[in-house]
Amino acid sequence: MKANSMPKVIYYENELEDEFSTAKIKPDVVDENYKYIHKNIFWRIGEAFVYVISLPIKFLTPKVKFKIKYVGKENVKPYKDTGYFIYANHTQPFLDTFIPTNHIFSKGNALIVNPENVSMKGMKTLVKMLHAIPIPNRINGMKNFLEAINYYIKDKRYAVTIYPEAHIWPFCTWIRNFRDVSFKYPIKLNVPSFCVTNTYHKYKGREDKVQIISYLDGPFLPDEKIENLKERQKDLRDRIFEKMRERANESDICVVKYVKKQ
Repeated sequence: MKANSMPKVIYYENELEDEFSTAKIKPDVVDENYKYIHKNIFWRIGEAFVYVISLPIKFLTPKVKFKIKYVGKENVKPYKDTGYFIYANHTQPFLDTFIPTNHIFSKGNALIVNPENVSMKGMKTLVKMLHAIPIPNRINGMKNFLEAINYYIKDKRYAVTIYPEAHIWPFCTWIRNFRDVSFKYPIKLNVPSFCVTNTYHKYKGREDKVQIISYLDGPFLPDEKIENLKERQKDLRDRIFEKMRERANESDICVVKYVKKQ
């Protein structure tokens, strides 16, 4: 990946809603009939197989493509026997699946995704076996969705990763505004949260290359001194947002410049 001297310019209207992923996938229905948790022995064997064959892809692709450097892995080590949430910025359509997982190698990672991610022809089963948790696009699917989140957190062998920005903006070097709705989960379950912020840099000695430095910060704990749960939720969102914004300022190149339409 080349570090362009003149960045590509993309114009946006709404940082909460605009999507710049090039993939156009018709989402499957995710409703009350969608099965999130599979306990069938053959499915579990399949999960183990997919996990093993995915390992070299997870670790080598970010290293080869972006010379990635991970900072802050030690922050999660005291929580190896605890379920927790990870909030990450959303700037790579493929690698965002792997980078948070690489920070927490000894723990499984379930990812909350849009329905399109489990709707790709020929890839549906593979993505599901990598513990994707699609957001329902039918209201009657919410009960099973929430139960799946609870299952992974209470299992304690997993983290659950959320992309609060919701939409992919490739190579975006600033943290977009995001809602606090996804921060109700760690408040309800009273578990720690962490954040992963991917930043973009010129690779030392190779001015034509882009390097990602991925920071993991935390833990961020629910502030139990705040009695109102909605306010506690907003407080957690604000603390994580500020840390991610602080980390994003470390980026020293701009591959894609996002400009708000006037």
